[in-house]
Amino acid sequence: MNTEPFNDRNVNELSAYYYVDIENYPVTAWDKFKQVVKRSLKGELFVGLWVVLREMIKFDIHTVQYPKEKLPIGPRYRAVHKLLRLWESGFERCIGCGLCEKICISDCIRMDTRIDENSRKEVTEYSINLGRCIFCGYCAEVCPELAIVHGGRYENASEQRAHFVIKDDMLTPLDFLTAGQQEEYPGFGAITPHEDERVTKTPLAY
Repeated sequence: MNTEPFNDRNVNELSAYYYVDIENYPVTAWDKFKQVVKRSLKGELFVGLWVVLREMIKFDIHTVQYPKEKLPIGPRYRAVHKLLRLWESGFERCIGCGLCEKICISDCIRMDTRIDENSRKEVTEYSINLGRCIFCGYCAEVCPELAIVHGGRYENASEQRAHFVIKDDMLTPLDFLTAGQQEEYPGFGAITPHEDERVTKTPLAY
């Protein structure tokens, strides 16, 4: 690209400038009327009207009929959280390690655990205050069991604050699991598709 014209900063050469022919602003009513007629006869007004009419009579409307229709979002989009279950037993994947609660920078995750009769840790309460959550995705990245991921539900508006801390809304229902409706890659934090084919070495080989 030739940059010589840009390097020449001699502003004394008036011949290099292009002057725009600006008409005087109309003052009287007759001058204003002549200006309107002159601009209308040029055709810009009718061109604009034709563009609007052409778009109105088209049948391939691109308007999304929300909320009946929703635009697809990317699989790595960080939307409302989801708590997944195990395919084999249907139990929750969460082991109560508390890493998501510790790494949460907005301090919106609350977890309560206890030791059950089999001497195993059990998660009794798990809540995420979506009113404070900034959807950074740290909780999904740090989870060792892939128990919490970001799903595809991005409408989290509610009239009550209690709606933002309900665990049952995030946990996959058991009937969804038996029907095979729980996807292994529903959102940010889960394993990427075809991950088994990409693993060619053992962890000790890296």
